Amino acid sequence: MSNRVNRNILHLAVPSILANITVPLVGMVDIAVAGHLDATTVFSVATLIGGVSIGSMLFDLLYWNFGFLRIGTGGLTAQAFGRGDMKETAAIFSRATGIAFLCALALIAIQWLFVEAAFLVIDCTPEVRELASLYFFIRIWACPATLMMMAFKGWFIGMQDSISPMIIDITVNVVNAVVSIIWALGLRIGDWGFDGIGFAGVAAGTVVAQYTGLLTAVVLLMVKYRKKVFEGFGLAGFFNAFKGHETRKFFMLNTDLFIRSICFIGIYIGFTTFAAHYGDLMLASATILMKIMMLFSYFTDGFAYAGEALTGRYIGERNRYLMVRTVRSVFLWSLGIGLMFTVLYGFAGEVFIRVMTSDKAVIDVSGQYVPWLVIMPIVGCAAFTWDGIYIGATASKTIRNAMLWAAAAFFAVYFTGIAVCGERIQEDEMPEMAVHILLAAYFVHLIIRAFHLTLKYRKRVLDASFT
Repeated sequence: MSNRVNRNILHLAVPSILANITVPLVGMVDIAVAGHLDATTVFSVATLIGGVSIGSMLFDLLYWNFGFLRIGTGGLTAQAFGRGDMKETAAIFSRATGIAFLCALALIAIQWLFVEAAFLVIDCTPEVRELASLYFFIRIWACPATLMMMAFKGWFIGMQDSISPMIIDITVNVVNAVVSIIWALGLRIGDWGFDGIGFAGVAAGTVVAQYTGLLTAVVLLMVKYRKKVFEGFGLAGFFNAFKGHETRKFFMLNTDLFIRSICFIGIYIGFTTFAAHYGDLMLASATILMKIMMLFSYFTDGFAYAGEALTGRYIGERNRYLMVRTVRSVFLWSLGIGLMFTVLYGFAGEVFIRVMTSDKAVIDVSGQYVPWLVIMPIVGCAAFTWDGIYIGATASKTIRNAMLWAAAAFFAVYFTGIAVCGERIQEDEMPEMAVHILLAAYFVHLIIRAFHLTLKYRKRVLDASFT
């Protein structure tokens, strides 16, 4: 039985990990491309990195609000799959993709208003704002593809299919990296040469990649599920999917997940804007540290996705024994990932920083924060893995509450730390200490998430799902 459980986990986790490996690489490519563009009289290297960081944050502000399109879709689909209800899986797909498309149109319509409102609260230099705005107004046109792919990937995972999301993610991320590098930095082959379009090429590459990924998702859906799931499910089925109890359940679940996303956004905005308050050098350093720090999550997320899919499936099948065994095994695999990255960051943390930028000032400042990289993975792996389990169980209220407490802890630790250090930080005499405080606040938020979800597991997942 143990071998069967582990095979099921690895069957789902390994493709997700292979896909996720490309995600941080592309994020690092975006930062690295900006970090290796030639500085001008207007924009320093740190400012170019900051422009990508703030521009990316603007999209996180948008897209994390719609994380329910993947998360909610995955949990509901997995439970319908466990029950053997293919008609309902088709209805869930229709709801998710239809809502995704309408949301994308709305975001495009309010893009100018959003940017103006965002910069009322985001504290950065005028140069960084100029670059971030340029990045945003190019990349926003990928919004329909981005949101619809969230729904596609959540649905595929719920169908116990992690191969399709892997193909989509690898396609998107490889195209993104290649096109962004060529369009930003240029390309020369013999006598022929393209000088590139500079900073704007980073955002343009993302637009091309997102629509390539959406096309890939549609092809996979038609090839693998047209007959198995959607045969006989026509236009009438699409509109009927938005009626009845299941639709109300979909929106109730996603309201909790929306609040959870708001908490994520608050923490991310806090981390980035608090760092930006202390100058472009601190912003560049904090951005690089966050990118490196989250490398381990892309491995752990593979097991979190496996936990999500299998938890939902076994709840649908009413198989408590296999669900409990799966949760235990998923945590053992996740713990192994955490230990591996603890060692990796300890020995190669500064190497990762040098990969991200060649600017000596940024390297020197970032190097002092490597110890924080070492202690993050174990606690982070527990928090991320619990998220997958609760999502598969559609226990949305508990993960909402965990994030509310975690967000409160993040801001409490940061503002308390700043108050304790006093005027020396406020007067920019020791801005490096502010990033130490930020990293401590982030670490505490992970502890709160992991503790709360561990405490509630038996009551909110086991008892609620099987009684």
